[in-house]
Amino acid sequence: MYGCAFLPLTTRTAAHLCRCPGEDTTGAAMLVRRRAADVEAAAARCWAVLLAGCATPVRKDLSGSLHALSEATEHYVGTRWWFSDGSVHRHRVARARTLVEYALAESDGGEFARAFVSYDHATASAVVCAREPDRSTTG
Repeated sequence: MYGCAFLPLTTRTAAHLCRCPGEDTTGAAMLVRRRAADVEAAAARCWAVLLAGCATPVRKDLSGSLHALSEATEHYVGTRWWFSDGSVHRHRVARARTLVEYALAESDGGEFARAFVSYDHATASAVVCAREPDRSTTG
């Protein structure tokens, strides 16, 4: 799977945040980065299964990895923001995650790829928008 990336925006954003000097949530940023790597690995396995037309239990790993990344994102952005100003982002992430899981269940490789673009954009956008200087404290 050389060169295959499912979360390029999220991965780069999290890596950047881990290098930010003075970032008071570096541990949370590192968790987002690790969870994104877990999703990348699970998605690559699922992509191979989709291309091969197989039905294997590897598909279940992706759902857990997506859930863990969503939780890490919530931890990074802060629960208060995630459920108030960030609720639009939270809904976008959840909707995109559902589309990924649906495409996988339907064995639709094209929809799987498109859904991952949406999931990546939604997750990276949440992380970036939560860092805007005018946001409320994360509580």
